[in-house]
Amino acid sequence: MQAIRAIILGAAGAMLVAAAPDPAVDAAVRAALAKAPAGTRFGMVVRDAAGVEQVAIEPDRRFVPASNTKIFTTLASFATLPLDAADDGGAGVRMEGRDVILVGAGDARLSSAADCRVDCLSTLADAVAATTRVVGDVIGDDSRFPDQRWSPGMGWNNMAGRYGTAASALTLDDNELAITVVAQGDKAVVGGSDYYRIDNRIRVGKTNAVSFDRMPGSDLLRLSGTVAPGPGPGVTVRTGVEDAAHHAAWTLAQLLRDRGVRVTGTVGVRHRPHRAEEDGAVVADDAPPPMLARVQPGPLIEDVAITNKASQNLHAELLLRRIGRVGGGGSIGDGLKRIAAMMATAGVPRTAWDLSDGSGMSTYNRVTPRAMVTLLGWAQAQPWGARWIATLPVGGVDGTLTRRFRDTPLAGKVHAKTGTLSGVSALAGTMTAASGQTLTFALYANDNPDGMSATPAMDAALLAAAAAL
Repeated sequence: MQAIRAIILGAAGAMLVAAAPDPAVDAAVRAALAKAPAGTRFGMVVRDAAGVEQVAIEPDRRFVPASNTKIFTTLASFATLPLDAADDGGAGVRMEGRDVILVGAGDARLSSAADCRVDCLSTLADAVAATTRVVGDVIGDDSRFPDQRWSPGMGWNNMAGRYGTAASALTLDDNELAITVVAQGDKAVVGGSDYYRIDNRIRVGKTNAVSFDRMPGSDLLRLSGTVAPGPGPGVTVRTGVEDAAHHAAWTLAQLLRDRGVRVTGTVGVRHRPHRAEEDGAVVADDAPPPMLARVQPGPLIEDVAITNKASQNLHAELLLRRIGRVGGGGSIGDGLKRIAAMMATAGVPRTAWDLSDGSGMSTYNRVTPRAMVTLLGWAQAQPWGARWIATLPVGGVDGTLTRRFRDTPLAGKVHAKTGTLSGVSALAGTMTAASGQTLTFALYANDNPDGMSATPAMDAALLAAAAAL
């Protein structure tokens, strides 16, 4: 190594600390990135345990971070929300005359699964059925947050899918509908949820290759492609829900009928329109009539782990809105104000980042590699820093990094958040170098050619940095 190195001895043992950048490290990283598809733009910063930037490639250029955005959202959750206490975001049900009101409070985990044990919609259905055998309307109320189902900069083509499903204070089953397709003779038969009208254009063919689309504002789900002939399990596709509160109320009405309760009215919703001039204003909780029953989700820390490990977009969007309820009304803008305050505390220049959502689906989001590494360094210094790091995917072990870094020297030694959009790959977090020191890094690839991946080059660059340091 050409850099001057100093050995600092402490009570815990010896620690190797780099006093200056090593040109050989930068050269090894650049050689790995050079093997990426032509046209890919990279930004990368690797900071060693002494705070020295050993790699700085376009460190102050702004990149689309994709799901690296969840780093901002989950860090702000740690800094703002009570993560270990019983979650107060659980849904509840109350009666207004003969009408049933299903009220959402921001929980992302309410479930209608047959094997549900915690946070179950069936619990609320049982409570209503134990009280009355006839109800009027069944109404889904998601007015705790403004009606902002999608963030600025999210492509409309993503709205029909599970990764772009609408955000709402009243969310059921991750706002996903499971549609099954099986071959019966020469016909493709569709089953599962019947919430949407189905236009079935699927043919029986050699392979399972089913696609779907739904125009915004439409309840018509169009299915196309092929399903392989039986006796196989067929295909299950998961689509997004446009009006989550309506779907939750519709499902509750179904559960009530299953319990012998007659529903004489219709399924309705109560939304709170978003007004930009109200962003930043405190919205006090009204005192509603007493709840007939409420469900109790697990601690919010569990949901943060789901959000980071699985890169769950809907959960991230709901966390952003819950952050925005602290001193605000729960809008996207309110949540971003809390993030901005955190970024200022962390010493990140305002010009180094811009966000439009909490999940990373927006193509308007931007961050510089140096800003991200600065934020990660601040996070590690917080009393809860190690707990937050533990919510990130681990290379070769779990989450969205299960298949990456496996059978390499970094297996089990990378804790990082992934990010993927069309033309975008991202990875940021910490890794343990060959010397044993902890490196903090951010690596972004933008403008990836269509159909080609920059991930192998990115992983090779991180392996090169870890080996040299």
